[in-house]
This record gives sequence, structure tokens and C-alpha cells, in this order.
Amino acid sequence: MLIRYGLILINIQNIKMISMLFKLFSIFLIIPIIELYLLIKIGGVIGALNTVLIILITASLGAYLAKYQGFRVLREIQEATSRGYMPGNEVLHGLFVLIGSFALLTPGFLSDIIGFSMLIPQVREIYVKAAKGIIRKRIQNGQWQMRMYTNFRRP
Repeated sequence: MLIRYGLILINIQNIKMISMLFKLFSIFLIIPIIELYLLIKIGGVIGALNTVLIILITASLGAYLAKYQGFRVLREIQEATSRGYMPGNEVLHGLFVLIGSFALLTPGFLSDIIGFSMLIPQVREIYVKAAKGIIRKRIQNGQWQMRMYTNFRRP
């Protein structure tokens, strides 16, 4: 859809894309600044060596938890498919385990808090419910379309 204002033609899709790029740019700019600020402040209080040790310990613990939770979610997906239903909820759990794993491998205290919260199943359920609400809203508004293919062949 094009809107004409004087000599300027504005494409609504381009405005949405620019808005999304601005939001992503802001996130990738603001979060590292907050992480650096926290690292410097906490490092000033507990010392640089202790700060580095905490970062290494949380990364190691996060890698272990991510592996454990990842295999758990994979097993739940396999069980759901073997029972014959689509594992939508389990796939969302897997997505948040993946995001949490990446957050834990990123050095910083804020990303560690977010990452650990995504690896705790009870807390992860809050993220999954929020994601389902967003998905449901976008489908109802017509922003997303959903197609189901149910012609599964059984051997």
C-alpha cells in the first residue's frame, strides 16, 4: 500500500520494516551497554578476578543445564509425536531452552539471569504462555496464517 504525501511516496511495509530494524538495533545496542555497566560495577565491588570466575562458572553451569533441559525437551517432543499429536508446546519449550542457552554463553549478568530463567521449567512455562498469547493474537488479527496438513501416512 502506497500513500502519497506531496512528492514523497511512503510504503507501509517499508515503515514496518524500518520500525522493526530500529527495535532490533536498540536491543542490540542497549543490552550490551547494560551488560558492560553491570560488569564494571560488580567488578569494582567484588574484584575483576572474581567477576571473571563468576562468568566462567555461570557459563559452565549454563552449558550443563542447557544440555540436560535440551535432552529433556527432545524426549518430550518424541513422546508427543509417538502418541500422535503435534508437539507445539514442547517445541516452544525447546525454543526457549535454546535462547536461554545462548544467553548463558554470552558473558554478562543480565543475560545470565535471563538464560537461567529460561532453563528452569516452571519459569519457562511463563515464557511459553506469553509466546502462545502473542502467536494466538497474531493469528486472530490475520497477521499470521496457519495451515495444517493432516494427510499423514501410517506404514
